[in-house]
Amino acid sequence: MENELILRIFVSALLGGLIGLEREYRSKEAGFRTHFLVALGSALFMIVSAYGFGDSLNNDLQRWDVSRVAAQVVSGIGFIGAGTIIFRKTENMVSGLTTAAGLWVVAAIGLACGGGMFKVAIASTLLVLVGLEAFNYFLHKFDKKVRSEK
Repeated sequence: MENELILRIFVSALLGGLIGLEREYRSKEAGFRTHFLVALGSALFMIVSAYGFGDSLNNDLQRWDVSRVAAQVVSGIGFIGAGTIIFRKTENMVSGLTTAAGLWVVAAIGLACGGGMFKVAIASTLLVLVGLEAFNYFLHKFDKKVRSEK
């Protein structure tokens, strides 16, 4: 059982790291290390929530809800994500929203890995990477059209 749980945190860290590499390559607010740690931490919280209290479950008077820790990960990641969002008053623009959303989805990928849902986590990681790269491609295409119209 322990090997399976170790595999879960390794896969989670790997998938979070892949998304983090893309963010690092784009020189965004949160890069490889942050995404790696958020994914790994989320998976570990899920594992501890699901399996860490097994000795305490022998009592019929107590009920444990493993989803409670997962829900707190979702709430807690908002705090980290908020730290990446910056409003630049002089430029009247907000930056860091995509990075915050990336941290949010990386936490979800970590929870999925922690729950043993590897296929869902891998598919989600691929969709995130496609979405980030496709958006970047189309943004540059649109930006070139705007510049040529001026």
